Amino acid sequence: MDVGALASAFVGAKTAQVQLAVAAKMMRMNADSQAAVAQLLESAQRSGAQLAAAANGLGANLDISV
Repeated sequence: MDVGALASAFVGAKTAQVQLAVAAKMMRMNADSQAAVAQLLESAQRSGAQLAAAANGLGANLDISV
């Protein structure tokens, strides 16, 4: 085996290693963003429920005469 072939194989292996690391990082970021979206939706749902409960009967005894 010549030196050029060994160097080429080494560079190819390093490139593949970097590509795998980038792919793993992207997968983690995707999972993190999905968790953040789920948390945001859950929080919005809780806030909506609180606002709906507060609006029940709001303004029922409002005096609008001038």
